[in-house]
Order: sequence, then structure tokens, then C-alpha cells
Amino acid sequence: MAVQNNSVFGNAANGAANGTPTKNGVSAEQDMFTKLLVAQIQNQDPLSPSDPAQFVQQLTQLSQTEALQNLAGLTSANASVLQSMQVIALGGQVGTNVMVNVDQVKLDEDKVSGIVTLDAISTGTKLVLTSSNGTETKIDLGTLGTGSSPFTIDPVALKLKEGTYKIKVVTSSGAEAPVDIEGRLNSVRLGANGSVVMNVAHVGEVGPETLTSFNGKSATVAAASTPTVQ
Repeated sequence: MAVQNNSVFGNAANGAANGTPTKNGVSAEQDMFTKLLVAQIQNQDPLSPSDPAQFVQQLTQLSQTEALQNLAGLTSANASVLQSMQVIALGGQVGTNVMVNVDQVKLDEDKVSGIVTLDAISTGTKLVLTSSNGTETKIDLGTLGTGSSPFTIDPVALKLKEGTYKIKVVTSSGAEAPVDIEGRLNSVRLGANGSVVMNVAHVGEVGPETLTSFNGKSATVAAASTPTVQ
């Protein structure tokens, strides 16, 4: 009686994609697959032999899963290298002012600058800050044209308490527009899951995908970092 257990062969082949440790260059799944294939050939019914194409199909399946495993390993390694390079590149920008696209802002006593980008003219534009308890503070930005327009948040003048606020800009049509906040890039690190994490003043920790521009160092920071000649 022929040994027909394609699911066993499939599991053995699919297991190669899980990165099982190898012995002498051969994974445990490869060794198991070979033994099962030999056993299937030895125990096939002489009067009704298995189709050779079936063996070829099983071998092809193993080769494909091994190729996918190798590709996944290379992709993971390349991703790690790219993330490390990104940390190094962004690390060179620590101390500079950056613009990040966010939906929240951290306020203290300092003024915060930002820009809002519109697709159409808005005659009654409002910047809305929402505190952790749900209290809204609306700032009238007036009429804004298409493109980017700057704005400033003065927590002291607005009598806003220190804390994190949700931020959005609502146009006269009722649509929301993207908001970028300017802050000093304080640090760059790799997160626990391997992702790149930036710490930006007035914002907190965000990913590099939120970064929209580098604005350079402020005049005060640039002057402090310039060595003096005596």
C-alpha cells in the first residue's frame, strides 16, 4: 500500500521557512523531508507505483520554501542595516529644528511654531487645541490661501496649562488640514521592535515617517555650538 501523506511533506517543507537551526548545513526540516520521501518511495505499492511527478512536486515545494526562507533572512538583515544607517544619518541632525506632521502637541511656557497646508482658500480657519479633559481652545487663523501658512501658539497668552493637547486645523468648509509642528530634534534611537524613534521638542517621540523638513539650528543654538578662537 502506497504511503500517501502530502500534508506531512507539506508541513516538513513549510517548516523550513521558520528558520530552524541547521546541522552540517542541513536543517531539521530538510532531513525529515528527505527521510519521509525515501520512506514513501520504499513503501509504495509495486503494482500501483506513485507518480514520479509527485516526488518532483514535493522536492520543488521544499526548494521554494528554502528560497523564501533565505530571501526573508536577507530582507530582515537588509532592513536592520537600513534602520541602523537611518539612525546614524538622523543622529547627525540632533540639535537642529525639524518639522513633523502630528495630531498632538506638548505645551509649556514656550511659544510653539507650526504650519498648516491647505488645498484651497479658507476664509474662516480655526486651529483647535483639545486638552486631556476634552476642553477645546480655538484660535482664529483668519483667511488663509492655498499652500503652507505659518502660525504660532502662545500658551501663556492663551492661559493654557502645561500638558499634551490634540491639535487640528479646520477650514471654512469644515475639512481638516494637515498640521506640522516645529521642534528641536533632541535624540534618535532604535525602539524595542527595531523601529527608529525620534524625540522632538513640543511633540515627544515620533517615527521618521512624520518628518517633513529640516530647518537647521536656531541662531541661539548655532552661536552656542560655534567654537571661539582665543
